[in-house]
Amino acid sequence: MAKENVQTTALPKEILMAAWAIALGAIAPMLDSTMVNIAIDQLTRDFNTTLHIIQWAITGYVLALAVAVPVSGWLMNQFNGKRVFTGAVIAFGIISALVGISWDISSFICFRLLQGFSAGVITTLIFTLLVKTAGQDNLGRVMAIVSTPMIFGPILGPIIGGFIVQGASWHWIFFINVFVVVIAVPLMIKKIPDFEPFNKESKLDLFGIIVLSSMSAALIYGITKAADHASFNNSKTILWTGIGLALAVIYLAYNRLRKNQTVLPLNLFAHTSFTASSIGLFLANIGIMGPMLILPLFFQNFRHFTAIETAIALIPQGVGMLITRPYLGKMIDQIGAKYVVLVSLALSLIGSIPLIFITGHTSMIWISIVLFLRGASIGGISLPLTSEAYTGLGSRQLPEAGVGINIIENLGASFGSAVTATVVATVIQGLQPTVANGLKAYHAGFLVSAVVLAFILIPGLFLTDKRRA
Repeated sequence: MAKENVQTTALPKEILMAAWAIALGAIAPMLDSTMVNIAIDQLTRDFNTTLHIIQWAITGYVLALAVAVPVSGWLMNQFNGKRVFTGAVIAFGIISALVGISWDISSFICFRLLQGFSAGVITTLIFTLLVKTAGQDNLGRVMAIVSTPMIFGPILGPIIGGFIVQGASWHWIFFINVFVVVIAVPLMIKKIPDFEPFNKESKLDLFGIIVLSSMSAALIYGITKAADHASFNNSKTILWTGIGLALAVIYLAYNRLRKNQTVLPLNLFAHTSFTASSIGLFLANIGIMGPMLILPLFFQNFRHFTAIETAIALIPQGVGMLITRPYLGKMIDQIGAKYVVLVSLALSLIGSIPLIFITGHTSMIWISIVLFLRGASIGGISLPLTSEAYTGLGSRQLPEAGVGINIIENLGASFGSAVTATVVATVIQGLQPTVANGLKAYHAGFLVSAVVLAFILIPGLFLTDKRRA
């Protein structure tokens, strides 16, 4: 009977409205992160600077986001979660306006750092607050709702950004965030319930926050430099990843000394579901983000598409993610994460392996079908893994789990982009510069993605199977 109720009971209206309000609050940073890349050329010209300097606005945003993650865990423990989340969304809107009126490249980069920090608080809180709102029985369906902005970002971001840059100016990429926030905040105030502090007794772990933030920033920066140099064998990557790994060792020792009374207690990994999810999400971000980087380049270099044509060509992937999302949530609640991940993994390989063989002459119909299948499977991997990470945890552990999962996902996404870019560049350097050899390099990048996705089978076997329970 319990199983039957899970299958047929509709989500309570108050949970549904709270989920949509939280999702709406996350739309602005999700759109922003995908739109700004479209404006790089215009920014370079308007600020009369170099691509290398402009890249700091993007890299700095990511680094500030990484630094904000452990701080967010402490904020949730000490303050009303609704107020922290709403405040971060309001701050994102105000800072977006400041980015839009930047008067030189220095002010632009400075405001982007602040914008990245507020985005880091938002992205860390959304899932943790939803777990608290939904409860374990409704977690899959509610996660499916709140992750909707993550789908709209890749689908709409490049298209909206392209039209804004061509029809107006780069300033409006940031001003549009203000309109989204103005719409979102009143609904958030009205529909999101108050959340008591998760663990007000916890003290500010300043040393742990500094070490963990510095570790994340150093590792991401080092990995980013690998992508820039198309090689992990460069002085900046070796130096900064070395610093990051040293800080990781320091944090391990510090956590043991403090007996897990830290901002990210490592005894979370004693939970099989959390460990399996963490490994799976790290691999998933590598396997998913790599092709996200080189697919647009493939369309532009081998199909000679414009930026907007490229964005339109990628829509089937986003549509696949959007269509399957509600069904995935129901399946996770009914049968658990294990079989949803395993079936989606098989589908993702069907949608990834053909990319190893595409050429500039491959029919766009076939490419669209492959991208649709790939998109349909992406949510079936990432969504249950994220839901599973919180399974079986107590309320006081939710902020800590949110910190851990966000750090792992940020590192996985950065590593995936760097590895794929390095593989493509290495193959190109080792071959004669012809169109055919250029395709071989892209095929190698898609192959790496498919192999990494296949390895998700191992942690997938350790996920929850509610049918057996």
